[in-house]
Amino acid sequence: MLVSDDHADAIYRIYYEGKNSSSSGSGSGHTATATATATATAMHSVDALHIHFNPGQMFVLNIAMAFLMFSVALDVLPDDFRKVVRFPKSVGVGLLAQYLVFPVFTLGIIYVFQPPVSMALGMILVSMCPSGNMTNFLVHFARANVALSVTLNAIIILSATVVTPAGFLFWSKFVPESEALRKSFELSFSEMAWIIIRLIVAPLLLGMLLNAVFPNAVARIRPWVQRISLLIFFSILVLALAGNFDNLVNYLGFAFVIVAVHNVVALSTGYFLGGLFKVPENDRRTLAFEAGVHNTALGLLLIFQFFDGLGGMALIAAWWGIWDLVTGVGLAAWWRRRAASISQAD
Repeated sequence: MLVSDDHADAIYRIYYEGKNSSSSGSGSGHTATATATATATAMHSVDALHIHFNPGQMFVLNIAMAFLMFSVALDVLPDDFRKVVRFPKSVGVGLLAQYLVFPVFTLGIIYVFQPPVSMALGMILVSMCPSGNMTNFLVHFARANVALSVTLNAIIILSATVVTPAGFLFWSKFVPESEALRKSFELSFSEMAWIIIRLIVAPLLLGMLLNAVFPNAVARIRPWVQRISLLIFFSILVLALAGNFDNLVNYLGFAFVIVAVHNVVALSTGYFLGGLFKVPENDRRTLAFEAGVHNTALGLLLIFQFFDGLGGMALIAAWWGIWDLVTGVGLAAWWRRRAASISQAD
């Protein structure tokens, strides 16, 4: 674990040089210096906190992430993509909630709560991560529309290659006072997309292929693979937090509140947007899970790879990964006891 003064200095220099160059020749150098100093001083301590993993640990995290997505793919068949024609409105509402409405609401929460910049960036990244690996299970447990969940989940995961990096680069620009912190990292759309292809898309396609070619064998191994993947998922979260708990615990109280609010908004976005467009009740419940459960393991991996393990971002993503399962299981159990009277579309 490293609490990095060098990183704070880098942010200071980026901000100072920008201000100084824009004010050169105008006699306002002292003003620029004062402003830069105030910005560096006002930067929250969590914005300079970093979680570092060695190359061996990063390799393990990469393999674990790929295995997680492989386990998700064992529930997916190529025919699932053709099921869009069965419920096109519900699929469209799910994509609208995931890609537009929830990111806008995320910015609204950031403006209201004004979290440290690194935490705000973590919220943006979580909002742009695809649906979580537990989504299909939660939808099934809640007796909602499993076919819709599988189809929508597959579409969202495959489109994450473009949407996650592009969405983060776009929406993060609207986070107040984030420019200095964003400029201190080298963010490449192509590099982020390539990691997602390797760790998300490739394992998903492999799992789909095996499921299509060897359905009987996949049916036998699926329960064990998915149990192992769940264990791996929690291990990633624990690994992200455990070795740095003493440093991160100071910020956990605030993270707990803002993640709880953020997650409630996510679940509500899917459910009530479905109601606005008058989709069936079971579809609304499915959309709640699709919008409210995110693949934060991918978010953590991107944070370690591109953001130098920025503590505020990692804390939000790791706690999100725990909390959305708590709320997801609770909501699924509640809906299971109150199964919708309207049956799923055939």
